Amino acid sequence: MTTQDTRSGAGIETGQRRGLLIILSSPSGAGKSTLAGRLRKWDADLAFSVSATTRAPRPGEVDGEHYHFMSEADFKSQVADSEMLEHAFVFGNFYGSPKASVQSAIDAGRDVLFDIDWQGAQQITNSSLGPHTLSIFLLPPSIAELRHRLEKRAQDDNDTITRRMQKSWDEISHWGGYDYVLVNDDLDATEANLKTIISATRLRRLQQPGLTDHVRDLQIQFEELP
Repeated sequence: MTTQDTRSGAGIETGQRRGLLIILSSPSGAGKSTLAGRLRKWDADLAFSVSATTRAPRPGEVDGEHYHFMSEADFKSQVADSEMLEHAFVFGNFYGSPKASVQSAIDAGRDVLFDIDWQGAQQITNSSLGPHTLSIFLLPPSIAELRHRLEKRAQDDNDTITRRMQKSWDEISHWGGYDYVLVNDDLDATEANLKTIISATRLRRLQQPGLTDHVRDLQIQFEELP
């Protein structure tokens, strides 16, 4: 038996939940990438959204694995046809999240994880898949600790760290637009809280399209009582 969800037009097996679009956002250095990696180890079925971009592949990058590489004309065409959940122009190139693969995943009951900024999060939340979105923002315990983490990971020079710090407040200022906000002062505790939030949201009524048929069956059983 299948149920029909009018929001997406896709048939879903009764009892199967619909997947979530899980958005993680934070200023650089707040632990977003580390926690995203831990979540993917926790649930091997958790898909990671592969972005599309118009920039050229870098050495070692594989199309469809690291990015979906496409021409600017193709990218703009997909945006015009509403085939991108979110998109942005960054440092001379377009980046975006193709809608089709995400739609297929959530219809199959798989959650999709997005590591994006507040602008992308806002676009996805306002899209046709917005009702199935879970957005979480990670705050650092302090600005001093945020800079310490950027310096400790030794991935950027001082000028880059300064630019990231300057941008951090713009990111933090949009914390109020998210469903949940966590202060990441302890990775293990934050990971546990993320798992709790995701597990609870997976049980949300909207994510269980088979409930309508189940309640209908219960009604029939009730009416057949002697």
